[in-house]
Amino acid sequence: MTRALNAGRKDAISGETRSCVVFLHGYGANGADLLGLADPLAEHMPDTMFISPDAPEDCAGSPMGFQWFPIPWIDGSSEEESRAGMMRAVDDLNAFLDGVMVDEDLLPEQVMVLGFSQGTMMALHVMPRREDAVAGIVGISGRLLEPEALKDEVQCKPPVLLIHGDQDDVVPPQSLPEAAQALQDAGWEDVFAHIMKGTAHGIAPDGLQVALAFMRDRLGY
Repeated sequence: MTRALNAGRKDAISGETRSCVVFLHGYGANGADLLGLADPLAEHMPDTMFISPDAPEDCAGSPMGFQWFPIPWIDGSSEEESRAGMMRAVDDLNAFLDGVMVDEDLLPEQVMVLGFSQGTMMALHVMPRREDAVAGIVGISGRLLEPEALKDEVQCKPPVLLIHGDQDDVVPPQSLPEAAQALQDAGWEDVFAHIMKGTAHGIAPDGLQVALAFMRDRLGY
């Protein structure tokens, strides 16, 4: 039984929805945290709607926020609890994405997924294991979970853009080349990367500009 995800949204400013960006927020945040990015992006992507769900679980480490799954070194959960939570969230996210595509009458290639931190971990785990590839994945300040399993479990290979701050003290910057290598080892051809110089665990203007260019290109602007 999947859990319904509450989501904020901003409709396409042109009035005609031809594509969608799904934001996946980080640990302890909420959907509104990333939905604010829709404002600077929308003027360059007028036919795109933006939707940003809250993760399915209340976050023990941040009482006002949500989590996709527990993180043992933050909340004291076990590795087993963390993985079980992640697999439940995988089902929730898949059901949410299916619902968005049906409700908005969109094909997978009209959908872009942008994750931040734990949201990137979800995006990089879920999207390659879906039957049909989305337009692309933007993974910011995250990592690829279970890289050793990817080659055997991959169903599709959507283009991936990895972005990371070189001063990130939450998710190590080394996570970017490690993810890129694992994706390439699993047969990806379209893997792109951008390092945000002098940036900690966040999204700098240059990173957002690179993400915008990638999304516009993949969504046919």
